[in-house]
Amino acid sequence: MGMFDFIKEAGEKLFGKGEAKAAQEAAAADPAATEKAEAANRAAGDAIEAYIAQMGLSATGLTVTVDGSQGKVTVFGVAPDQATREKIILCCGNVAGVESVEDKMSVNVETAESQWHTVVKGDTLWAISQAAYGNGAEYNKIFEANKPMLTHPDKIYPGQKLRIPPK
Repeated sequence: MGMFDFIKEAGEKLFGKGEAKAAQEAAAADPAATEKAEAANRAAGDAIEAYIAQMGLSATGLTVTVDGSQGKVTVFGVAPDQATREKIILCCGNVAGVESVEDKMSVNVETAESQWHTVVKGDTLWAISQAAYGNGAEYNKIFEANKPMLTHPDKIYPGQKLRIPPK
């Protein structure tokens, strides 16, 4: 458990469409209306939960809450393993508008935690692998650890946070 920082301007644009967009616009139009802000936060949490499901990830009792005013997401539930837990955290944090994720999840099977890397301009999985493992040729290990959020080893972007599994 803990708090994970993300870059607010980077990530999937989940809040710019559908119910999440309508709720965000209503809250922005009338900042004093707490009811509208709560609706926007619920819609944002639902959008993140839908994104997690779309990635094929699940956890027992998965609940995502959003505090849009602070760019903070809190995630609850029981993941089947550490890798799934970490991927769910990444799904929550690699979303435009999210600045931090508070992890209140647990896991059924404890294993070693991954390291985290925030992509900077010019990074490649090869270079990240070289720094993490001393061997750039092991980049596929990082790619596989971040699937299904990564669809191709060359498609990473600055600000994205990646899991670097133990060697």
